Amino acid sequence: MSEAMAATGASMGLLYLLPPGERVLRLAVVVGVSRRIAAPWARVPLEAPIPVAVAMRQRRIVWLASQEEMARRYPRVGLVLPYDFRLAAAPILTSGSARGGIVLLWPSAHPTQLSTHERHVMGASCRSASRVLRQAADTGRPLLPGDEPRLLEPGPPREPGPAEAVAAFTFLERLPDGCCSLDVEGRIVLLNPAAAALVGADAESLLGTRPWESLPWLHDPVFEDRYRAAVIARQPTTFTARRPPDTWLSFRLFPGEGGVSVHITPAATEQALQPPDQPPAEASPPGGAAALYHLTHLAAVLSEAVGVADVVELVADQLVPAFGPGAMALLTAEEGRLHIVGHRGFGAEAMERSDAVPLSSGAPAARVLASGVPAFFASAADLERAHAHNAQRDGMSAWAFLPLTASGRPIGTLVLAYDQPHSFTSPERALFTSLAGLIAQALDRARLYDTQRHLAHSLQTGLLPHSLARIPSLEVAARYLPAGRGLDIGGDFYDLVRSGPGCAAAAIGDVQGHNTTAAALMGQVRTAVHTHATGGAPPGEILARTNRLLIDLDTGLFTSCLYAHLDLARNEVSLATAGHPPPLLRHPDGRTEILDLPPGLLLGIEPGSAYSTVRVPLEPGSVLALYTDGLVEVPGADIGACTAALARRLAEATESDLDALADALADPSARQVPVTDDIALLLLRPTGA
Repeated sequence: MSEAMAATGASMGLLYLLPPGERVLRLAVVVGVSRRIAAPWARVPLEAPIPVAVAMRQRRIVWLASQEEMARRYPRVGLVLPYDFRLAAAPILTSGSARGGIVLLWPSAHPTQLSTHERHVMGASCRSASRVLRQAADTGRPLLPGDEPRLLEPGPPREPGPAEAVAAFTFLERLPDGCCSLDVEGRIVLLNPAAAALVGADAESLLGTRPWESLPWLHDPVFEDRYRAAVIARQPTTFTARRPPDTWLSFRLFPGEGGVSVHITPAATEQALQPPDQPPAEASPPGGAAALYHLTHLAAVLSEAVGVADVVELVADQLVPAFGPGAMALLTAEEGRLHIVGHRGFGAEAMERSDAVPLSSGAPAARVLASGVPAFFASAADLERAHAHNAQRDGMSAWAFLPLTASGRPIGTLVLAYDQPHSFTSPERALFTSLAGLIAQALDRARLYDTQRHLAHSLQTGLLPHSLARIPSLEVAARYLPAGRGLDIGGDFYDLVRSGPGCAAAAIGDVQGHNTTAAALMGQVRTAVHTHATGGAPPGEILARTNRLLIDLDTGLFTSCLYAHLDLARNEVSLATAGHPPPLLRHPDGRTEILDLPPGLLLGIEPGSAYSTVRVPLEPGSVLALYTDGLVEVPGADIGACTAALARRLAEATESDLDALADALADPSARQVPVTDDIALLLLRPTGA
């Protein structure tokens, strides 16, 4: 990482790793910026609209040339980092799989194009990281990111000689202007006597602190925002502030590799900006601009949360690194008890004791939910005094219990805990109360979504066959995967029926739409196809009859359908299609072809539509794959190319068991993109027995 930054002139670097079996990137290394600024992206879901995640999904470098482009393409990032800089993200690939990513940032003075040299350096850095990851995995000790990202310090500056060091120190002591130096984390590591005198504080008390935290009159988040702008954009910046009662000071910030140099001078003329008798602004919540940005970022990501599991993960990912607690737990009220729906940082035993606590128990989490008033305990002694018989025993030392109320209804409790005693200031309590309000609204929406999703799933599974017919000499495997968004209810269906001695009929289809109307029509179409199949009519005639039925129903919805009649005694299959994706046939020797069937009009459009029947040899050991378009449709990609890719996966599959083969073909992770449509898959293999 450091070598890549030095070779490209980048000012900041982030290294992400994807732990095996997980779908969330974790920030492992930070260079050139504080952990506090990087905290909103400490954990990035692989499907998130974040540059590093996109680079991994698409296996390419993502380049952002301006603040405007960042805001347009990645509004979540642009909202929290409204500064002008250049950014490139590249994936780390190991054995063809994305295992992590590298992000580099440059000041706005960088050209608007990423040079060939810089692309080469980033590629080499990713390959080097890939080799390290592969070697670690081969030894049985894979590299995993820690609980917090590692902060790499910049290379040490030139070591001054003794005389030079004394001269520099004396020079700073003599200067009438104030000078101080901040490290990457924003802490004061050096200041001269003039700086201490200008800000009106003792030099010893300021060392090791952040100015906007140790100087009350700099609590305004605007001042920390100027520091963040200087660090991220790597551009000098200036602001003025009034030290009470009426001393105006000018601060000039000069960012560099190891931190920020600050020049402080009187600015008497700025008194006109604020009358001396106007009281100073009240202090903002702890963390200043960082806290406000984290709050904005949390609101943005919660707006994208769908189910309760999404809310829990997002809250845990954002709250713990961004706001300082060592642990959090989210509880919801159900049937007179508080149930834990997610936690981070607490031990399993402590969570087991706290789960399913009656709302009438008097426990802190239950009491704040009943009263609607948050409770803060700075130490274990404070908690013991207030809840002698119901104190938390979770190994922590300070707690915040926040009721979650949505539209006036209590729905749960948020528990934040610290491993050391923690004094909750008034601004901090206000901040946490605001957080609880955001989380409550998101959690209430998520619970409603989960309820609707469960009902939709029950309806969907009720309309699909609970089991497929057992046909002698025929192996069968079927899969149905609902879309990743929405109510998970659609019109995809499949069926298999015995149509005579040594014969079977298979059908697969997709009704237009993703709602209850589509699901109801799907049930009618499946029933019609099933009924017609038992009569042994040719596939083209079956589709024609079903088409006339849909015309009579007059639903306004169209349906694609593929019907196959298998004659196991003659080793052949007859097929007809109504606008459905073409079936795949893998021969016993592994050769796989896309069957070219005469296209037929979708069902439900034209009453007199005719559908041609095609006969194809079906040798024992062959695999016939029928599927819906959700398996091959990728936004922005050619469906023909995606179908060919599916055929290659079927040809190269090594699974001998048909169920294992169905799992491999339907696996969403193999597609590197979220599933946006329902998927139905039906595999048929005659055995010849």
